[in-house]
Amino acid sequence: MIFEQLQIGGDKNLAYVFGDARTREVAAVDPGESPRLLIDRMRELGATCRYVLATHSHIDHIWGVDDVVHATGAPFAAHPGVPGVTMPLQDGQVFHVGSLPVRVIYCPGHAPDSILFVIGDQKVLTGDELFIGGVGITRSESQARLHHANLHNRLLALPDHLEVYPGHDYGAKPSSTIGEQRRTNPYFQQKDFDGFWKLRQNWKQYVQEQGLKWG
Repeated sequence: MIFEQLQIGGDKNLAYVFGDARTREVAAVDPGESPRLLIDRMRELGATCRYVLATHSHIDHIWGVDDVVHATGAPFAAHPGVPGVTMPLQDGQVFHVGSLPVRVIYCPGHAPDSILFVIGDQKVLTGDELFIGGVGITRSESQARLHHANLHNRLLALPDHLEVYPGHDYGAKPSSTIGEQRRTNPYFQQKDFDGFWKLRQNWKQYVQEQGLKWG
């Protein structure tokens, strides 16, 4: 497998290039404000961009999509609600990058159009729904309740061995596993939604009190 995590600036944004090492077909994910970085890296790899993907529609993730599409001719694949999408992706859909299967999981919370990309049986791109040691921002109790439900019922339903790759490098390291996050992420240590919501409201204080590396 080709798999590269790229630090692209912005708010510690992370973009990705992944695909089939044999066919050299790849997908570019969340190019943000640095589309040229992904375009140049795919060229260096001798790879053909099969899809341009987005985990959700926030501008820091899709800013450079048009540039990558224009440079590669690849379709823009994302949730149907994302502006400009030319290949709408449905929950449970499986598509292939070369011979590599990619499964789509609809997982709104931080954003209403968030999807997870499960790559083969090895990795999951979580966008801003799950960070390493934290979770994405939610602005209201109802939004947080949806987020809590989907994190537990959809994301944590994935097997523990899957490697987790988020949309921002906020935590102590840029990747983890589902199992490690299940055991160590403070939000998953809360017994119920009330604890989750209280932590969400007091996250900055919690980080300071615990001496955590964050942001």
